[in-house]
Amino acid sequence: MSSKRVHVFLRGPLIIGAGPSGLATAACLKQRGVPSLILEKESCIASLWKLKAYERLKLHLPKNFCELPLMSFPADFPTYPTKDQFTDYLEAYANKFSIKPLFGEDVQEAEFDSTIGFWRVATQQKEFVCRWLIVATGENAEAVSPDIPGIRSFQGRLLHTSSYRNGADFKGEKVLVVGCGNSGMEICLDLCNNDADASLVVRNKLHILPRDMLGTSTFGLAMWLLKWFPLQIVDSFLVLCSRLFLGKTSQFGLKRPEVGPLELKNLTGKTPVLDVGTLAKIRTGQIKVVPGIRKFLANGVELVDGSVEEFNSVILATGYRSNVPSWLKGDLFSKEDGFPKKAFPNSWKGDKGLYTVGFTRRGLLGASMDAQRIAEDISRQWNPKKNTCR
Repeated sequence: MSSKRVHVFLRGPLIIGAGPSGLATAACLKQRGVPSLILEKESCIASLWKLKAYERLKLHLPKNFCELPLMSFPADFPTYPTKDQFTDYLEAYANKFSIKPLFGEDVQEAEFDSTIGFWRVATQQKEFVCRWLIVATGENAEAVSPDIPGIRSFQGRLLHTSSYRNGADFKGEKVLVVGCGNSGMEICLDLCNNDADASLVVRNKLHILPRDMLGTSTFGLAMWLLKWFPLQIVDSFLVLCSRLFLGKTSQFGLKRPEVGPLELKNLTGKTPVLDVGTLAKIRTGQIKVVPGIRKFLANGVELVDGSVEEFNSVILATGYRSNVPSWLKGDLFSKEDGFPKKAFPNSWKGDKGLYTVGFTRRGLLGASMDAQRIAEDISRQWNPKKNTCR
């Protein structure tokens, strides 16, 4: 690391990332009397939500499963808060706990210095030295754009969902959405509602569940059932109810995996789609389902079935990934998927004072659990009189 950087020595933990995971950890630490500092490369908290999320986005799960520790959502918020309501909640959360990240601090490198027993974390201008390092950049640090043959030859508009804002920008266009997760499905619906001709690429089998069933959220119902029944029985119940409420989706090119939705989530991290109206548009033909792309052409794509379709725009709903291995030295994170090598529920604690939050594949609920465990563990080591660990 460069000796030209300004050196900053910290009493408490250093947190990388000012998203919900980082904020929750800082709040839990503060409650236990442990000071911390957050570094954030962007200019605001929750940058993924504020800067890279489409306008109609809402929480896919009910608010009671998405609140951070120590502070509930306002009572007048709807069951599924909007993007703006959620970011307002995060701003209020940061203000309540006086969390003031250092913005514009993009971590270049972080490495444990065994000669002094501390972490060295370098940004462009500074080097931070700390006893505890908390990685809170999460599962969605950078956009994934697949290298499909011919993609650079496409002459239309090509963008990732991180740059998509509103379907009104595509009115009258023929648009292909690549990726059939929750974002891809919802963006297709948004395009359709704004008079765009939307098509959706579906390459693999997927579970589509109604967002609500039997008068409650599907996720909440599943969590309640898991208290009483084995996962396989709950999965069978969810699939049965989905067929009753949504019908047979395979006739529209949406085939279900053999493995149940909850088991598949546990095994692969792949989240089932919670339908908010897209399936109805697919059923009526207003949204067209197409197979995978063989290659891009100048004015469209050639699909794996040999057919050719022209499109004005292509939106890549191909998700995000962790970027931790690019800056955290050592072998604590897998270079293949960017996740801690320790599996959930033990992924939150590494070696040598390293902690991770938000890598559970269990959303905000998992991040909140991590934050509380980390704060409890560090508080046991914290000695305010010596400003170091016991």
